[in-house]
Amino acid sequence: MSTRAATLPEGLTTRPLRRSDAGAVHRLMVAQELEDIGQVAIEEADIVSDWARPSHDLAARSVGVLDGDTLVAYAELTGADRADTAVLPSHRGRGIGTWLARWLVDLGRDLGSPAVGMPVPQGSPGDRLLESLGFRVRWTSWVLRLPEGATVPARPLPEGYVVRTAAAGEVRAAHDVLEDAFLEWSVREREPFEDFEAATTGRPGFEPWNLRVALDPDGTVVGVSLVLVSDEGTTAYVDRLAVRRDQRRRGIAQALLVDSFARGREHGTRTFELGTDSRTGALPMYERVGMAVEQVWVNRAIDLR
Repeated sequence: MSTRAATLPEGLTTRPLRRSDAGAVHRLMVAQELEDIGQVAIEEADIVSDWARPSHDLAARSVGVLDGDTLVAYAELTGADRADTAVLPSHRGRGIGTWLARWLVDLGRDLGSPAVGMPVPQGSPGDRLLESLGFRVRWTSWVLRLPEGATVPARPLPEGYVVRTAAAGEVRAAHDVLEDAFLEWSVREREPFEDFEAATTGRPGFEPWNLRVALDPDGTVVGVSLVLVSDEGTTAYVDRLAVRRDQRRRGIAQALLVDSFARGREHGTRTFELGTDSRTGALPMYERVGMAVEQVWVNRAIDLR
């Protein structure tokens, strides 16, 4: 598979993306999500903070497809194998998605990536296209929602433990807990702390209360929850949640969930969401506390080695 054997429709042009394109990419992704899943999941702050990561070379790892001055599609490769793409629904069926997939494969090969993969809503046009191009399902992801008005059953913390807002000096420890936990099942390089800062304290709209930590009696960070609020202010979304391996099965994760949703409610949110995937084995835990699957996504990838 190679872009060298494919061309874009006449009249379309391409160029690398720039940070000033964040708003245009957000509008493009919003149009695609509304078409495919009937709601908007992406926030412009997600794009801005992702592009602010020191490790991400946006100019070398992205391409925008333009019809005149209008961005109608884009693709980028973040990290070794994670890609994101979108095509304006009005421009589908013209071969743009196929061209983007081939562009990503070429870039991945040039960079020595073991594979290139991306998340797509299960059964969506993007899912069907990638399947036709030979992309396999690596894992399945779920977005779960707590029904409006419901609460997660409280579970007391072990004696001497507390959950609170992370202090400035605890951000690095929070990052260590998250990365140690995520790397138990995620095959990737360890996230640099500076990238984590861009996604948390450097994220547009971030407030200190968004980063929650669980501390043991010695004041050591043993659990973390990053809870974000949607642009319209109605939904609290737990973006990351982890507990140190030796502290699990003690109710700490559930206590962090209760705290995260309570803090979100204090800040005006009415609904609560989080995401998990088949690599973690955590889906049954979230279902047991009353959360229900609202969206199903698959990560489709093609091996390059």
